[in-house]
Amino acid sequence: MKKIIIAAVSKNNVIGKEGKLPWHNKEELEHFKITTNGFPVLMGRKTWETINEPLPNRLNLIISRNYNFTYSDPSVVIFKSINEAIDYCRLKQFEKVFIIGGSEIFHQTISIADEIILSKMNFEAEGDKYFVNLDPDDWSIYSEEKFRDFEVIHYLRKS
Repeated sequence: MKKIIIAAVSKNNVIGKEGKLPWHNKEELEHFKITTNGFPVLMGRKTWETINEPLPNRLNLIISRNYNFTYSDPSVVIFKSINEAIDYCRLKQFEKVFIIGGSEIFHQTISIADEIILSKMNFEAEGDKYFVNLDPDDWSIYSEEKFRDFEVIHYLRKS
């Protein structure tokens, strides 16, 4: 099973501001939707709260240490740890799982991710949450695709 981090970052590596994405780009959101459609998406509770509803046609896996956190929907499964969620995905024999954030989840999963799909926006943004610094010794660029306001860079973990 492939564990794939997918994120959008500004030129200065910002991914969030006050619990929200600090920009709105319809084309990038469409890229995210097409890429993750039909696959499980793993996120932290804070990211879930910004979305506030299940992403359609995806199993929404939410990590929360809050034992009182619940959500009643068949497309939402809540776990106490990333390892529990990953084990669940393996048990269900999913081909891949997309890790969609936020910052804390990215930092915790960078060491286990097989791939990264990074939408690099062509502007800087103000924010308080940043993406992980990628070690060039660990990652190689597999593909690059340019869009109007961003470029998608697909990284593979080096063996």
